[in-house]
Amino acid sequence: MPPRTYNVLFLCTGNSARSIMAEAVLNQLGGGIFRGHSAGSHPAGVINPYALDLLERNRFRTDGLRSKNWEEFAQPGAPVMDFVLTVCDKAAGEVCPVWPGQPMSAHWGVEDPVQVEGSEEDKQRAFTSVFITLRTRVALLVNLPIEKLDKLSLQNELHSIAKQRG
Repeated sequence: MPPRTYNVLFLCTGNSARSIMAEAVLNQLGGGIFRGHSAGSHPAGVINPYALDLLERNRFRTDGLRSKNWEEFAQPGAPVMDFVLTVCDKAAGEVCPVWPGQPMSAHWGVEDPVQVEGSEEDKQRAFTSVFITLRTRVALLVNLPIEKLDKLSLQNELHSIAKQRG
């Protein structure tokens, strides 16, 4: 029997950088066992060019990535999520839609690189830092022995991963 696929939804306000990067990283590192999705409460409608460039330079697939509203995943016929992870503080504080299937959730907040002002180098450094942190957290997630953990232990692991930096 093929292994079960776990759907993970990464939430952010704009769905233009952090959640998009997490989605792309999970889809590549997840080995078919995890399927990443992302959405925002107020989607920007476009992917931030710094995020896109960073993913491509690190050889992560970007085809199919798009900025979308989180309501899309609360609709009938949407993939049922196993995990919902917020990656920004604003989205963590908002009233989310009701997710079918009662997914596990955790807050994996990272600073918003889109908000960084300064030189081109300052902006690239901010995006790189966030990317490394998210890649580290996603790698920890995909290496969890999920099938061996009870629900409480798995929830604790999700919260523990949130404390990891790159």
